Amino acid sequence: MDWIDRVAAIRRWTRNGYRAPHKPLLILYALGHHQRHGARPIPYGEAERHLADLLREFGPPRRTSPAYPFHHLTSDGLWRVTTADGQECDADTATLLRREGARGSLSPELSMDLSRDPGLAPRIARCLLDANFAPSLHAEICTLVGLDLEHGAARHGDVRFTAGRRDPGFRALVLDAYDHRCAFCGYDGWIDGGPVALEAAHVRWWALGGPDELRNGLCLCSIHHRLFDRGVLGLSRDQTVAVSTRFQGRSPAAERLVSALEGRPLNRPEGADPAVEPDHADWHGREVFRGDHLALAG
Repeated sequence: MDWIDRVAAIRRWTRNGYRAPHKPLLILYALGHHQRHGARPIPYGEAERHLADLLREFGPPRRTSPAYPFHHLTSDGLWRVTTADGQECDADTATLLRREGARGSLSPELSMDLSRDPGLAPRIARCLLDANFAPSLHAEICTLVGLDLEHGAARHGDVRFTAGRRDPGFRALVLDAYDHRCAFCGYDGWIDGGPVALEAAHVRWWALGGPDELRNGLCLCSIHHRLFDRGVLGLSRDQTVAVSTRFQGRSPAAERLVSALEGRPLNRPEGADPAVEPDHADWHGREVFRGDHLALAG
């Protein structure tokens, strides 16, 4: 059975570019659990807190319930939910799942294949990560779900949804256009004749249809790239830096590196007005940026 294709085809709620990584996050969590505990079912009460944390950290800014993927993933044939006494469970709210003592587990066929082939979990995980999240978040997600991507030997022929489909010239295009300076803070470090800790960030994530084009790119230093992908930083409609009102700086360093960026004009490529396509900036403001910002709202 081709599990990569099955996982890639899971049904997700989609509309107008909204992202819904709920099921992928649950599968990643379940894969990490399987690596550590085998086929042991996951009680909803145990999964609820972990899934809530994952959805808060890596899901869209909108509120959602861990009960949603825990229940709805069963429709894709990869996941089953049973009651405490082993009966099929159709509970679809957190209250009912707790009341039924619901337990979730990967399908017996998938669980068996994961046990037989230790490299299958990393291959599935890479498919999900590439298709749903910015690359800067992959390592952190794997850490939080307890998933080891080096576990087992991944077969090259099964790796399909990877960064190999990205334009390898995108980084050079963006860094050159921004004269190798962070668009937010102006950092421009070099070592041994080349830029260091400067990266090409997609405004609309490549995994969610963002093109490898200059007007969807920003040259950012490593820290501001991560904060941009986590929704701490964003872009206002007038192409200035926005800082989430949810961010709390606990030191002068945080004030200097983050909070002080509020309202700062982008360092932009010469002649580029706007530097970023407004539709891409709006997508980031809606799907990634955390908290309201008056300039983002229009």
